[in-house]
Amino acid sequence: GFWAIDEKPTGSRDPFALRRAALGVIRIVTENGLSFPLKVEADLLAFFHDRLKVTLRDAGARHDLVDAVISKDSDDMLEITRRVEALSALLSTDDGKNLLAGYKRAANILAAEEKKDGKTYDAVSDQTRFTVAEETGLASAIKSVDAAAAVKVKANDYKSAISSLATLRAPVDAFFEKVLVNDPDAAIRANRLHLLAALRNTMHLVADFSKIAG
Repeated sequence: GFWAIDEKPTGSRDPFALRRAALGVIRIVTENGLSFPLKVEADLLAFFHDRLKVTLRDAGARHDLVDAVISKDSDDMLEITRRVEALSALLSTDDGKNLLAGYKRAANILAAEEKKDGKTYDAVSDQTRFTVAEETGLASAIKSVDAAAAVKVKANDYKSAISSLATLRAPVDAFFEKVLVNDPDAAIRANRLHLLAALRNTMHLVADFSKIAG
């Protein structure tokens, strides 16, 4: 109601204690394990996001993990909380840490090459152009994980979606150990960049890993 009459809190002013009220809603939802999507207008949803971030950070959650799982359309406070917990659990393991390092390496290569080439690499890789087994292995793993993660995320089974990502660690490590992305052959180079883009896209199904420090 206060939003409807444009009586929103400001940085220094919250005369109707709306921040406290939002925290109360979040506490009721999360402490009682309620999946309760907040179908509200975008600005009010963003307000709830800010309050939830405060709550999670006060509870010890890393701010970058919170940012990684919240999108502008995330309307289930309990689901956001569970996603932060699952992502934190993944990144506490060696598989998670190494996978994040592999993601960062892939993202950095893509950013540099896309800027240099003035184009985005986002097409499906051509398996007929693979020249080493590690390319095929990574492509196969991405295809499998992409399908599994999409289904699990849609079903709000975020923990399983996170677990499926962990299986990418070995093929990602093998790829970077054996494969030179910037091959002298332009077609092979482009194909490998498309493969890295597929890795980036699949991981983004679960969280925006570009927002995670490390």
